[in-house]
Amino acid sequence: MEGRDIGTNVFPDAELKVYLDASPEARATRRSGQLKAQGLGADYDEILDFIIKRDAQDSGRKNNPLKKAEDAHYLDSTAMPREKVVDAIVALVRSRESKA
Repeated sequence: MEGRDIGTNVFPDAELKVYLDASPEARATRRSGQLKAQGLGADYDEILDFIIKRDAQDSGRKNNPLKKAEDAHYLDSTAMPREKVVDAIVALVRSRESKA
């Protein structure tokens, strides 16, 4: 399950939580690449501006602000290809299973 408030509000008692992060620039690059692959127009600067504004809104709102759950594992995917992100999350799951 993924979402901006999954670990703090929707499933606060989940056995494993991962706070997946990336720089706004990396996220804008990824999003513009997705849109271009779909044959859609993608302006990097507009996408970056949108991401920065949305992060500020989500982090600054009074009700359920965007934040890492205290017991979540932090994973910065800025410089990681998708496969490495998946590998890191699978390793967390396996580590948790081996301790059970």
